[in-house]
Amino acid sequence: MSLRPVRVRDLRPDDPADAEAVVRVRRAALPFMVTTPAGVAFELGSAHPGARYRLLVAETADGRIVATAQVGLAHDSPEPGQSYVNACVDPAHRSLGAGTALLRAAEEHLVSSGAVDVYAWVLDEPAHRAFAERHGYRSSRSAYFLRLDLAAAALPPLPRDLPHGVELRPASAFAGDPRPLFEADAEATADEPGDVPAELDDYQEWLDGVWHDPALDHGLTSVALVDGVVAAFSAARTDGRTRYASAMTGTRRAFRGRGLAKLAKTDSLHRARAAGYTDAFTGNDAGNGPMLAINAGLGYEICATETRFTKRLRGAAR
Repeated sequence: MSLRPVRVRDLRPDDPADAEAVVRVRRAALPFMVTTPAGVAFELGSAHPGARYRLLVAETADGRIVATAQVGLAHDSPEPGQSYVNACVDPAHRSLGAGTALLRAAEEHLVSSGAVDVYAWVLDEPAHRAFAERHGYRSSRSAYFLRLDLAAAALPPLPRDLPHGVELRPASAFAGDPRPLFEADAEATADEPGDVPAELDDYQEWLDGVWHDPALDHGLTSVALVDGVVAAFSAARTDGRTRYASAMTGTRRAFRGRGLAKLAKTDSLHRARAAGYTDAFTGNDAGNGPMLAINAGLGYEICATETRFTKRLRGAAR
């Protein structure tokens, strides 16, 4: 029996139904991700021109979106020619050829944009791994998705008295000047495990793409200061309803080994629960032992594993 044809196109930024369909597909394929229609529109509208970013969708003949992919250049990497494609297919609509069609369109776009190597996150399940391998991708590092039942979790209590010189503030306290948070984020990102190094060196780009992200909850993002200096933080993204995700938790190098990241994350989780959030999610590189230990201590459990796959693009030129 022949497959019903699917059509690949770009998401229509002015069509709310498109963004809602992308959220539906992502939630079906990756239920441990926090995504909203406003966030989908924002990621497309705030993309750096150098990323050559596209948000592709695959739809059936009757116009139903059944798969989607994020595609772009790693413009913030010091190594040129690096790129990514992250695709997901609604499990109820597999075997239509949507994943293959998306991948083909994505790779063509990346080659024409000057990409040499492409990276993709793939769920560590036999069918997903086999799909990537059939298309010439090879596996590299792994990472975990973790979930915490925030409504029922026995969160560790916050200390009655913080260490001398240490204080906790929400990110909203930095609304007038978030640059100290940018500097902390840039330092933590530079040390984060990964295949493609990233450099956050453009403050305005960070403001546009991170600080103003509608999913970033400034009130639930916790910041630990030492003698008035930002030392650690735990960024919170939410769907505005019940789902909370730790976007990034990090500590500046001069303050590591003092438990400040755990303190900030614990504070954020307590305030998220008080605000009515019931499900907390996070992700960790499999080699990030310190953060995995912190999350285990907070009660998180691994709910899925993903593997990074990579491919040298055919037709790419060095």
